[in-house]
Amino acid sequence: MSQTMTAIEIEGGKGPAEALRAVEVQRPEPGPGQALIKVAAAGVNRPDLLQRLGFYPPPPGAPTTLGLEVAGEVVALGEGGGRWRVGDKVCALLGGGGYAEYAVVDARHALPIPGALDLVHAAALPETVFTVFANVFEHGALKAGETLVVHGGTSGIGTTAIAMAKAAGAKVIATGRGPDKKAKALALGADIAIDAKAEDFAEVVKAAGGADVVLDMVGASYFDQNLDALKTGGRIVYIASLGGATLEVPVMKIMQKRAVITGSTLRPRSADEKARLAAEVERVVWPWIAAGKVRPLIDATFPLVDAAKAHAHLEAGEHVGKVVLVA
Repeated sequence: MSQTMTAIEIEGGKGPAEALRAVEVQRPEPGPGQALIKVAAAGVNRPDLLQRLGFYPPPPGAPTTLGLEVAGEVVALGEGGGRWRVGDKVCALLGGGGYAEYAVVDARHALPIPGALDLVHAAALPETVFTVFANVFEHGALKAGETLVVHGGTSGIGTTAIAMAKAAGAKVIATGRGPDKKAKALALGADIAIDAKAEDFAEVVKAAGGADVVLDMVGASYFDQNLDALKTGGRIVYIASLGGATLEVPVMKIMQKRAVITGSTLRPRSADEKARLAAEVERVVWPWIAAGKVRPLIDATFPLVDAAKAHAHLEAGEHVGKVVLVA
């Protein structure tokens, strides 16, 4: 292996073309408990956009470069590299550093490639699947027979949430902005889809029996309608706040509905907590993927050196599924 590699350097606070550029840097070495992955593909996620803009700094000890998920081949191991051997194909959740030809990962945060997926599709799994599993199935406690409302149903998170909820035996209502996204959400398996630009989603959800769990990346601007659509004992789970970050909470209505409002982030969790989550994802979700019930949807791929174009594509908001960089 070369001692150097191509990676995407970031100069934050700017648009993609100004902020991101390919540079030659020192290749990382795996430390104790770590694996070095030769990256074949890396997922592009909205937190990457936020970090580029200066709003989502990496946690202490994480690489300052972008990239929260990769797939590729294990090429070196630190002492105590766990279950992996050189030559193993894996996908992995990272704290950062995925926009590069090589990436170091805590060996516990890597998982085998499920089913017969290629490395491009596998790279689209970790950040999205871990996020959906933690928020919908752990914090939201979604069960078979319940109803999940997914806002942004054609996003990377949304498409994955639809598939995972259906695999678990839940009913899914998805929202999107515009008739095209409504149609695509139905094609992806949603039982009901709503054009949030033209329809009152709360009224549609209530007419369908109400929501047990709402997965929300919009935030404050949808809160009143989310609460209105919620069944007694329902749960609203926040994973982003694109439409406002401050809620005005009607306490009496929360009490009357026995509603739970929760949410989480993934990146700042401890290494041990991510390892626990990885084990649960492998136990619960990997069999769904192997059985063909869940498959990541790839909207577009870009060469690693064109990371700026990938960011611009994601920011445009017309994608359906995941955007992936190919090394």
